Amino acid sequence: MLTTPNPELLRRAIALATENVVSGRGGPFAAVIVRDGRIVAEAANSVTATCDPTAHGEVNAIRAAGKALGTFTLAGCELYTSCEPCPMCLAASYWARLDAIFYGCSAADAARAGFDDVFLYQEFRKDQPARSLPATQLLGDEAWASFAAWIASPVKVKY
Repeated sequence: MLTTPNPELLRRAIALATENVVSGRGGPFAAVIVRDGRIVAEAANSVTATCDPTAHGEVNAIRAAGKALGTFTLAGCELYTSCEPCPMCLAASYWARLDAIFYGCSAADAARAGFDDVFLYQEFRKDQPARSLPATQLLGDEAWASFAAWIASPVKVKY
């Protein structure tokens, strides 16, 4: 059930994003994860500071929320983010099972500032052989052993 958005929570994400730029720590992106109207985690983009291309504000916030709540599923939580999530952050939001996303700037706004994800969306629509990043399957039969072990495991935690 979608809750009523709280502009103050989005303002917090926007303030974190702005401070991240002003302080020189990273890009203009930040996010907060909220459960029952209370912030459980917040984070800003740290791609350049950590030399980690996955350290987007949303991913960092999702990681912090999982740690704070002691769970890998964030069902019951909402994401407030300074900008519409990029494809990676959107996918992470789905994997985290967030209930909702509220964002400030749009993807078009991000593109105007030099952060354009259109290329990625175009690549994802292509058949794998037509993409610009080559990917070749190797050892498929041998790799299946990992899935076979998963299927047979009595101690797995399904996610």
